[in-house]
Amino acid sequence: MKLRNVMAATTAVALIYGGAASAESFKIGITQNNVGVDSYQTTYEKAFIAAADANVDVESVVLDAGGDVARQIAQMEDLIQQEVDAIIIWPTNGEAVIPAVRKAHKAGIPVIVTNSNIAEQGFDFVKSFSGPDNITQGARSAEIMCDKFKAMGIENEAHVVHITGQPGYTTAIERAKGFEDRLPEVCPNVTVIDTQPGDWSREKSQKVMEAFLVKYDDIDGVYAGDDNMGVGALNAAKAAGREGIIFVGATNFSVGYEAMERGEYWGSIYQSPVDDAEAALKTAIDVLSGKDVPFLNYFDTPKITQDNMGDFTKPVF
Repeated sequence: MKLRNVMAATTAVALIYGGAASAESFKIGITQNNVGVDSYQTTYEKAFIAAADANVDVESVVLDAGGDVARQIAQMEDLIQQEVDAIIIWPTNGEAVIPAVRKAHKAGIPVIVTNSNIAEQGFDFVKSFSGPDNITQGARSAEIMCDKFKAMGIENEAHVVHITGQPGYTTAIERAKGFEDRLPEVCPNVTVIDTQPGDWSREKSQKVMEAFLVKYDDIDGVYAGDDNMGVGALNAAKAAGREGIIFVGATNFSVGYEAMERGEYWGSIYQSPVDDAEAALKTAIDVLSGKDVPFLNYFDTPKITQDNMGDFTKPVF
């Protein structure tokens, strides 16, 4: 399978608002992963609806799979039956949704994947992926952690535990891969002593970290696939009186930003759900308008730490 050329879109997202350029109206459906699981997805949905409502040329059908693969597949089939002009999918599982994506493709409906990509074997059925480069995010998190260990002088002895997102979910897989591939390159003597899923849940991640703290006397760092899980791990460490642990996440939540302000949480990756939602809608409109759209349409997600957090506004989610 040939991969399309990758083009990183690092400029600010600009929506096509009503009356700007479109000569026809589009009916665009979106099926999301699990709006209720965290504030990022809740904010994304609100931003998507607002952007669609602001464009007089767009009629939107907004659905949520609630984290259920079977439900998302049924929603895909429903959107196909409605004969929408384009479908945006935030996959519940990068492999399991491929047959439904293929079905939309066969029906002549362009599919745009948002936020978390589907597995590579489904790429031929997708017009574009709009979202963050999750492998780069994981790599940048590894660099943040390594730099901090070097500043502390423990880069040759540090032990790290890793809390991943939902198993089978592409974002979780890619952020883990980016971290695990990059950390040995920048800090070859740092050891990842355990990895467990936190399923994007603060509560579950707190329990995972509680188990880590019982099992291991020496933990110097925690990498979590997002700040929601990272703060859950932080809460467990605080409750256990374990100090001096470096916490690094990916996707800076407001709770992570606040913990950074308190000096309890070291760093993360800055990502806006509003940019994410607006980029997905714009990508769908561009595809339907016949514009040239890169297959991997990334927006930039920079590093944020206690040292530079003043350059970033507090996340709204």
